[in-house]
Amino acid sequence: MYPNLYYVFKDWFGVEWQGLAFLNSFGLFVALAFIVAAVVLTSELKRKEKLGLLLPREEMITVGKPASMLDLFLNGITGFIFGYKLFGLFLNKPADVVAQDYIFSAEGNFFGGLIAAAALVGLKWWEKNKQKLKTPERRAVRIWPHDRVGDIIILGLIFGILGAKLFDNFEHWDEFIEDPIGRIFSQSGLTFYGGLILAAIAICWYAYKKGIKIKHLVDATAPTLMIAYAVGRIGCQVSGDGDWGVYNSAYISDDAGNVSLAAPGDFQKQFQKNASYFIEGKVPDSSGRSVYVTDRIYGSFEALPHKSFAGPSFLPTWLFAYSYPQNVNKDGILMPGITDEHNRVLPQPVFPTPLYEIIICTLLFLLLWAIRKKITTPFVLFGIYLSINGLERFLVESIRVNKTYPVFGLHPSQAQIIAIILIALGLTTILVAKRNAHRL
Repeated sequence: MYPNLYYVFKDWFGVEWQGLAFLNSFGLFVALAFIVAAVVLTSELKRKEKLGLLLPREEMITVGKPASMLDLFLNGITGFIFGYKLFGLFLNKPADVVAQDYIFSAEGNFFGGLIAAAALVGLKWWEKNKQKLKTPERRAVRIWPHDRVGDIIILGLIFGILGAKLFDNFEHWDEFIEDPIGRIFSQSGLTFYGGLILAAIAICWYAYKKGIKIKHLVDATAPTLMIAYAVGRIGCQVSGDGDWGVYNSAYISDDAGNVSLAAPGDFQKQFQKNASYFIEGKVPDSSGRSVYVTDRIYGSFEALPHKSFAGPSFLPTWLFAYSYPQNVNKDGILMPGITDEHNRVLPQPVFPTPLYEIIICTLLFLLLWAIRKKITTPFVLFGIYLSINGLERFLVESIRVNKTYPVFGLHPSQAQIIAIILIALGLTTILVAKRNAHRL
């Protein structure tokens, strides 16, 4: 696993640059997902603009103004904070301090902050001075929907994170009540559907205010959301963020994380060997002291969530059972001979569900991309996206460990409940759109 870029550079190039530890792999892939989303959405909006489905709006702007003191001040403050922390991470951070803790501390590199502040102030002044006119003018400009993709992506980022945090805290309400501040500012704890719902509301409101036809915007977002989700899931798999599946009892792993086929009774022996992990969530650290490493706690062997599936021998074992060595959550037992911050591995391999979603959602993106030009009725493509996305998530959740809720004698997870709603909503959207195609 690569919890952050420090481990990537150490493994690939043999260098140990502690400053890279603050760049989490998961966060980098989330950022990449938004970049991919921007590219795909821009492409689709331009296509719809050429078809005359989306039109520009005229807005008045002022051009030729020099950089104001406020512009320079804000750029200076932003640059100083960025440089203070970035230079500090590479030049000043002690090896035994976690990068994220250092970022939220008062420590940093003062001269690095001054250098970055001067650079950003200079760039802002140069940019504005290049466009400066003797007399600033008010001009009418035509702004196309694709010109607003940056705003749409930023709204999706902000409200996506807020929604993901909100729904995750609903799902873990007891933990939120015990430590609300800690849960809110925790690096972990994100629920995809919470982010999707709140971001969708914010973006639709923005589109309405800017005169962008929502019926065409949502169809453009269908393939966009699918591929962005697939890219984001790469971050889950690469970092080992805990969003994995149930235990695969057809396999076992050793203390180094090597996975092999299990003989009859091996799964139960694995449970007995690591009983404190499975029952209490505790394992010894390097000093022999018992520490909490996981919230996946079960009272008995019978309560342990697992399924048994041995994959075909011609396929790699990690497709069906993976132990996530050196995962970002520091979940599991100590790995022998490794003294890094992330030095734990799951005592029993699990189904690598993020990997399944990467593959499935990439294929579903290709499907949506292939049929997007053939579907001319508004809302239909988005309805298809909702349905297949809900179906994919519902099926994957069947081999994933999440909190469940009693509903009519069943025990679905929050994600499965929302997935069912999305399937129903998607099918309804398709039917209603087809019946009212002449009005849309």
